[in-house]
Amino acid sequence: MADSDPTLGYLTRRDTEVKLPRPTRVKNKTPAPVQITAEQILREARERQEAEIRPPKQKITDSSELADYRLRKRKEFEDLIRRVRWNIGVWVKYALWEESQKDFNRARSVWERALEVDYRNHTLWLKYAEMEMKNKFINHARNVWDRAVSLLPRIDQLWYKYIHMEEILGNIAGARQIFERWMSWTPDQQGWLSYIKFELRYNEIDRARGIYERFVLCHPKVSAWIKYAKFEMKNGEVFKARAIYERAVEKLADDEEAEVLFVAFAEFEERCKETERARCIYKFALDHIPKGRAEDLYRKFVAFEKQYGDREGIEDAIVGKRRFQYEDEVRKNPLNYDSWFDYIRLEESVGNKERTREVYERAISNVPPAEEKRYWQRYIYLWINYALYEELDAEDMERTRDVYRECLKLIPHKKFSFAKIWLLAAQFEIRQLNLDGARKILGNAIGRAPKDKIFKTYIEIELQLGNIDRCRMLYEKYLEWSPENCYAWSKYAELERSLSETERARAIFELAITQPTLDMPEVLWKAYIDFEIAEGEFQRTRQLYERLLDRTKHLKVWISYAKFEATATDDSDSSDSEQWEKKNQCLVRMRRVFERAVSYFRTSAPDLKEERAMLLEEWLNLESSFRELGNVSIVQSKMPKKLKRKRQIMTDDGPAGYEEYIDYLFPEETQAPTMKILEAAYKWKKQKSGSEED
Repeated sequence: MADSDPTLGYLTRRDTEVKLPRPTRVKNKTPAPVQITAEQILREARERQEAEIRPPKQKITDSSELADYRLRKRKEFEDLIRRVRWNIGVWVKYALWEESQKDFNRARSVWERALEVDYRNHTLWLKYAEMEMKNKFINHARNVWDRAVSLLPRIDQLWYKYIHMEEILGNIAGARQIFERWMSWTPDQQGWLSYIKFELRYNEIDRARGIYERFVLCHPKVSAWIKYAKFEMKNGEVFKARAIYERAVEKLADDEEAEVLFVAFAEFEERCKETERARCIYKFALDHIPKGRAEDLYRKFVAFEKQYGDREGIEDAIVGKRRFQYEDEVRKNPLNYDSWFDYIRLEESVGNKERTREVYERAISNVPPAEEKRYWQRYIYLWINYALYEELDAEDMERTRDVYRECLKLIPHKKFSFAKIWLLAAQFEIRQLNLDGARKILGNAIGRAPKDKIFKTYIEIELQLGNIDRCRMLYEKYLEWSPENCYAWSKYAELERSLSETERARAIFELAITQPTLDMPEVLWKAYIDFEIAEGEFQRTRQLYERLLDRTKHLKVWISYAKFEATATDDSDSSDSEQWEKKNQCLVRMRRVFERAVSYFRTSAPDLKEERAMLLEEWLNLESSFRELGNVSIVQSKMPKKLKRKRQIMTDDGPAGYEEYIDYLFPEETQAPTMKILEAAYKWKKQKSGSEED
């Protein structure tokens, strides 16, 4: 039954059918060698149209055909208007077509209907009026213009076209009347200037002057007044022009564009050869205009003085310009001390002492608002420059002393201080031969705000004066204030040694190295060791090295110790054999130090392989320096091999690759792997022999 079912057989054949893959076709997407546009395609299609497909050219031969054509076109336009009534372009085409048919009444009807749709569209009014003018319907055109300017008085183009038409027709009175209607709407400056030019074309000077008066009242701006004054100047009315400028200054002296007005007024007086008047105008303007808006005024004034003034006037103009600039800067930000410095430098170059002092006093009155040293670091230099100016330029020593005194009172010494100002005040008193005053200032500085620089300078002053007891007292106070200062301990001991007080110097060094904290202990120990070597106390030096090694086993200590032993001999007044014996003893002691160091790095610090290698290299160099006495082979047998190895870089996120590093393989390490291999082979052999016996 299943075999006889055709549907089943069909399904079976379909399911067992093998589908072959379709061949793929690669599209060529490269641009064609010859490009063509859509416009070219349309043009060629139009040119290649067959004759029976092309629209026939219609020829109208009688009035009935013309009427049919007009009826058909009007119907098309009317249908189009009903669909897109808001499209002004359709209305314009319709009206222009009616005009081309010389049916002006219908054209006017179309324009009127279009204006009912959108009378605010001034393009419609312009084209409507142009149609009437083109076809010489003057009264119709006047009617259109009159309606347009009544409905859209803020469209300047409508007024210009209306006036232009009347002026072409020679109706000057009518054009003037239109201008008056326009001016009642207070247009912009260009409208007033057009009215003035219109009157000037017909040589109506008085009328133009009257319009200018109304113009500056309607637009009381600097540019309007300047144009009015230039108009009078052009007509030769110098006094009237000056009066106009004076009226403008009275009304617009505080305006933002007052700078332009003053410059124009001064240039007017300059053209009239009134240089004194121009100079007075410039100075009046510089006193009344804010400094930030007077850049062009300054430049013009400087150029004016260069042309008409003398040398002093030119310098005063330049200085005045810069002075106003600095005044504006310090007014905007009185805490900008760089501007104060520039201002003070300007006044110092002028040489007016009173004015310079005034600027200094104004500058130092701007105290930083916060008692933090970073805010005062720039400010304190104002006081320093003030004191130096009074001392060197003004040569007023009492005022200099007062400046230093007031500055030291102002600084909050409990929070921070400035060593520079203390030292400058003391050095000033020394220059005035007032040694007690200088000591009083420095002592006050140590008591209120001790600093390293103050101690060092005070000690240096007393040392130059030969007051050793004062120097010792100052060093003691210095060390009481800063017992961890290795520089102070070393200099104190150096002072005692220079006085041949060896025991005092040694005691100072001993006291220094017993301090619980030191800022640079290596400097102190080196100074102590150098002191003992200079005194020829080799045994004491060895004891110092041993004490230092009890505290630190640093590589530099071992190398320094070994170098000392290599040179710890006295060659004076000895024979060659004795010198040979002493060198041999030095060599033995040096080797003993190096062997101790190598043993320490091998057993106690095996990870410091690089330091151990550097130690051996130094040992090898010293052995070579002894020539025939030295034995280089002792060190060479201990020298390591340099190996390049890689290690993994570990970060917080896990491994981050590998890096190369230099490793050192010492001789005793090369034997260890071999011994391990032999031990493993011996165990394997023993196990094998035991299994065979079993």
